[in-house]
Order: sequence, then C-alpha cells, then structure tokens
Amino acid sequence: MAVYTDITDAELEAFLADFDVGAAVAFKGIAEGVENSNFMLETTAGRFILTVYERRVQREDLPFFLGLMQYLATRGYPSATPIADRAGAVLKTLRGKPAALVAFLPGLSVRRPTVAHCREAGEGLGWLHRAAEGFSGRRVNALGHQAWAEVFAPLAAAADALKPGLADVVRGDLALFAERWPRDLPEGVVHADYFPDNVFFADGRFAATIDFYFAAWDQLAYDIGAAVNAWCFESDGSFNMTSAQAFLEGYERRRPLSVEEKAALPILAHGAALRFFLTRLNDWTATPAGALVRPKDPMEYERKMAVHREGLPGFGGW
Repeated sequence: MAVYTDITDAELEAFLADFDVGAAVAFKGIAEGVENSNFMLETTAGRFILTVYERRVQREDLPFFLGLMQYLATRGYPSATPIADRAGAVLKTLRGKPAALVAFLPGLSVRRPTVAHCREAGEGLGWLHRAAEGFSGRRVNALGHQAWAEVFAPLAAAADALKPGLADVVRGDLALFAERWPRDLPEGVVHADYFPDNVFFADGRFAATIDFYFAAWDQLAYDIGAAVNAWCFESDGSFNMTSAQAFLEGYERRRPLSVEEKAALPILAHGAALRFFLTRLNDWTATPAGALVRPKDPMEYERKMAVHREGLPGFGGW
C-alpha cells in the first residue's frame, strides 16, 4: 500500500482548519502509486485527494507542479485542481512533510487499454500539451536523456545481476542516444508519466489526467514516446502497432505533429523505455525486503527496449 505517512484524526482536523472545505466525514489511504502518500477525503463540502509528498518529489519543485495544475484548470483542461487555504496557499505542511489538497476527479483508469482507449488517451495528451502553452513555469527534466548515463553508472552491476551482459547492452543504447538523440524539436511542458493509471475515462471517453509530479520542460514528442510505451505494448511484450497509430491519431486531433517529430518517435520511445528501466532498476535495488510497496519489475522495460532495438517499421513517420 502506497501510504508512507499515517495521519491521525487530530492532525487531519488541524490541517483542514485552514480550509473552507467543511469537516471530514471519511478518510482512507489509497493503495495505488509508489511515490507519495495519497488519501481519499470526503468532507461535508465534497470529495478531495490529500497528498503528502515523499521520496523523489523535491519540495522546491512543488510550486511548479501545483502552479501547472492551477494553470491547466484555468485553461479548461480536466486535471486535479489544487485547493487554496484561506490565505491563498496551496502548498502546506503535514507531519513535517509538504502536502496539498486537490479536488477529486470522477472517472476510472483502465488496466487493459483497448485501441479506442488509446485513441482517447492520445487526444488527452495532445490537449494537455496545447493547454499548457503559455505556462511561465520552467523545470528541467531531471530524468531526461542528459541524465541517463549518470543514473546508470552505479546500477550496471545490478543490471548484469538481472540478466548477464545487460550492462553492455545498455551502454550501447546510451552511446546511440548520445550520437543520434534528436534536437530542435518543439518543446513545452510534458507530463512525463502519462501511464494508464494516471488517465481517467468516463463512458469510454477521456475524462481527466492526474499525477503531474514528473512534469517538466522537454521535447513534446518525447512525452508521446513515453506514453506509447505505456499504452501500446501487450502483456506478452509485443508492440501493438494498431494501438500506437490510434494514439497518434488521437493526439493529432489536438496538436498536429511535424514530419521531424514523427521521424523521431522511434528513438524517443526507445529512450523513454530506458528512462523507466533505470528508475525501476534503482527502486528494485533500493527497496528493502519486507517493504509494504513492491517495486515494479525493471525487466518489463528491458523487454520494451529490446523491441525498439529491433525497430518498428511503420511507427512514427509512416
């Protein structure tokens, strides 16, 4: 269960005293997610999500994340809106850790996306990229391609422990990206974690996006590559080209891609697979035995990298 910080009734009451959201009626931890402690809160005024920020989220990044969520709300994009207290503050402290209260969003995520879901999700991402235009905040993507070699260096032995010879294969990937990583593509705010569990649907249609805590400034097409990895691979590890094409078709309903962006999608998706392999590998080695949160299998993304190394004819600039 992804709740690292317990909140007592007295602490919750003191926290809510700063807000005009009524009194708590129900409060429980949310099992999904591995980065933060999340709670479902129901009050006499409505339903909210209370997040206590843990682990990777740096306090200095929170004004960017919360500011982006507020900005998207003003642009009509369906994402969780931070709730300000009576003094206008959205970033608070609870148990000595940064915390925020956001509006509850209706809808459900899907575990096994269909082609139709992929098309809707693609449109949701294109809409997000358009809605974020004009946002003045900037945050460097700390897990962007410039950081991967440094992140991998202390993990090489762990990679070989999972699969002998894997470290050299990853070093080959890193050399490829250093030489061929695309430049001069359109940039903007990327979600950077647009996985199925962060996208809500209602009646089969895109309804909302949550969890902006990896958002940053980067190439917009990189966000598509990362999303396609998350949405368009089957449980047997095969790539579903039909789903990928549907995702891109949906995306282009909101934001047409340039020829250069389409041509770059294969290497961007390959690189995005490495990024998630690296962070999963780090979590795999750092999570102690008996921990309540089970780390995600890094080899899922190693298999996706292998697919990208073989090439995906027809993906991108078809």
